[in-house]
Amino acid sequence: MSIYVIDDHPLMRDAIVMVLRRLRPAENIVELERLDKLAAAVKQHGAPGLFCLDLKLPDTTGVSGVVAVKLAYPDVPIAVYSASPSADMEEACIEAGADTYIEKSASSAELTAALRGLLMADTDAEEPVAAANSKLSKRQTQLIAMLDQGMSNRDIATELDISEHTVKVHLWRLFRRLGVKSRTQALHHARTNGLLSG
Repeated sequence: MSIYVIDDHPLMRDAIVMVLRRLRPAENIVELERLDKLAAAVKQHGAPGLFCLDLKLPDTTGVSGVVAVKLAYPDVPIAVYSASPSADMEEACIEAGADTYIEKSASSAELTAALRGLLMADTDAEEPVAAANSKLSKRQTQLIAMLDQGMSNRDIATELDISEHTVKVHLWRLFRRLGVKSRTQALHHARTNGLLSG
């Protein structure tokens, strides 16, 4: 398995690679400057296990890079990072198939946590990173309230006008933030820690 880091800015690419080397020292990490070199690189270096993708590449516009990677490798997680604030682009990237969105202004700790989350998503042995006082985003607070109303993923998707895939990603991130594995645990945690208003 190889991890592909696709970014035309050497400094940002180096920062991502440094974090990945700390998290997965034995992993083969492949660095690319453009998306059009990906197919040849995969032939040469082997199947991808994770993509770290800069949103703005010389050969992409908007979320076209995310869409292209998801189409070619539907089962491989994608971490998108961008100089754009998450409020502007996060939802669009997740709708396009990304699994996490990282702002380039994020601290090294935030970057490490986001990438570790994707690398460990398949293992149940991960320790939940729970923090009772962790600040939830506006969207996460909304999700907790909707779970409390017993809404299904489909209901939530309709209510927020987003896809079910996006709802799943948001819930996955919420569960990780709270250090829980299920809706029931998330609600219990929210009630115990006063995260539900009213």
